[in-house]
Amino acid sequence: MAADTTNSLDSIHSGALPGQGNDTASTTDIDLGIDLGTTRTVVSRADRGNYPVLSFADEHGDEHDFVPSLTALRGGELVHGFAARQAAHEGAPLLRSLKRVLASPTLTASTPVTLGEQSFSVLEILTSYLRHLKAELAKQDVDISRARAVVAVPAHAYGAQRLLTLEAFQQAGFCVAAMLNEPSAAGFEYTHRKATTVSSKRTRVLVYDLGGGTFDTSLVDVVGTSHEVLASHGLGDLGGDDVDLLMATNVLNRAGIAEEDLSPTELDDLLDQCRDAKEHLTPQSRRVLIVLRGQDIVLPVVDLYQACSPLIERSLATMAPLVGRLDDGSPDLTDIAGVYLVGGASGLPLVPRLLRERFGRRVHRSPYPGASTAIGLAIAADRTSDYDLTDRLSRGFGVFREADGGHRLTFDSILSPESIQASPGGREGTVLTREYDAAHNIGWYRFVECADVDETGEPRGEIAPYQDIVFPFEAALRDVDDQELRTYSVERREHGPRIQEHYRIDEAGLVRVTITDLTDGYSRRYVLGQRTE
Repeated sequence: MAADTTNSLDSIHSGALPGQGNDTASTTDIDLGIDLGTTRTVVSRADRGNYPVLSFADEHGDEHDFVPSLTALRGGELVHGFAARQAAHEGAPLLRSLKRVLASPTLTASTPVTLGEQSFSVLEILTSYLRHLKAELAKQDVDISRARAVVAVPAHAYGAQRLLTLEAFQQAGFCVAAMLNEPSAAGFEYTHRKATTVSSKRTRVLVYDLGGGTFDTSLVDVVGTSHEVLASHGLGDLGGDDVDLLMATNVLNRAGIAEEDLSPTELDDLLDQCRDAKEHLTPQSRRVLIVLRGQDIVLPVVDLYQACSPLIERSLATMAPLVGRLDDGSPDLTDIAGVYLVGGASGLPLVPRLLRERFGRRVHRSPYPGASTAIGLAIAADRTSDYDLTDRLSRGFGVFREADGGHRLTFDSILSPESIQASPGGREGTVLTREYDAAHNIGWYRFVECADVDETGEPRGEIAPYQDIVFPFEAALRDVDDQELRTYSVERREHGPRIQEHYRIDEAGLVRVTITDLTDGYSRRYVLGQRTE
């Protein structure tokens, strides 16, 4: 990660957020919720208990309640949003769905992204896009220097995605107060609009969030304005983009044209047509018309729904651990006040239809499905609001440690999906401290994320590397550069110093680690993904 962001990363601390509980205007007197979506970025602003969605003008002066999450390369320069869409129509290389790149478990700030014949780092592109968003907000008289933002990431986001997203926002000039999971934010919007559906007997809301490129689901327990996320699950490769691709594939098959025979501009136009047709589908729609190379291609909606059904079934399978007996077709809804559909792709009529087949009349679709998360984020950002959130990790977290003088590794589970994230209101998240006598000259910590741990304490499911940290247990090694220290052999010692590891989950859902030699107080601090001190 870029070294010049260390201080800004470390500025997100526990305790009250800037201006929290203060009646006087602070230097950040604008509260924003920003939903960086796969296909669209939506911004909502807190305004005396209301949360209007901001509008942005396209190249024709028409207003939209979003900025397209698009990047194009025009004349060797990156352009974004509506300008990127226009550039693509003129033949410029276009990047869709950057968020899918961010979802990779092997993501780093330097992960390359190719546009045309040029390559950029994912951090470079994301930061450039957010600077564009900053400029668009300025046109709406939103001064980012006076604004405090709460932003969102998928509930299943890896730590690398959280860190890089935060870093890009901060490099672009945003003051990020907290980072919430997308369905958790949507839960705020639900109770803001539908508080009467929650009763003493039914206190739980099941959020179904199908966006452009990702799917998240969370089970939220609601007591008044206090929200506790009980569990979350998600998929980084399921969303409206996949519906667009299925529709495009079906169109190509009917036209007898191979995808590789299309130029990039033709393919972009086809996908745009499919997305537009998808977004205009109603329960009464029977066919879709797509124009390809001057040919009218008619696609029966029933064929599209048949192709899409396995995608929706994947989302339902992901929900299953949150709802008893969902697998056998008789879900236990005793405690559930509502199933809340949010995300732009939930507008596909097939989605509420299939969910109502499972959950009946308790299925509610947000009146603003594409803006629900942004509105919920603005509620969380609002310093006059009394909403409170207890959120949890979606993955386990642990470390592989050196054992037997470096001859083998042992896994130590540290945090679980039950661990709690610090709240935007200042409540502390899970804190864990461990102490031991070091048995080696060097501590080599190989931190990983995993789905969970099994009964033997071993990681299970997909394992994603988080960060490798080397810590000098021997005082004589403290002046050795980290890269050089990694070349040293791990050797067993009979009498090592007393070591303390301190872990905490911050407001962005990032894991902060402090490793201290208790014998003399020498300490190093990390936001996993980057050393801060």
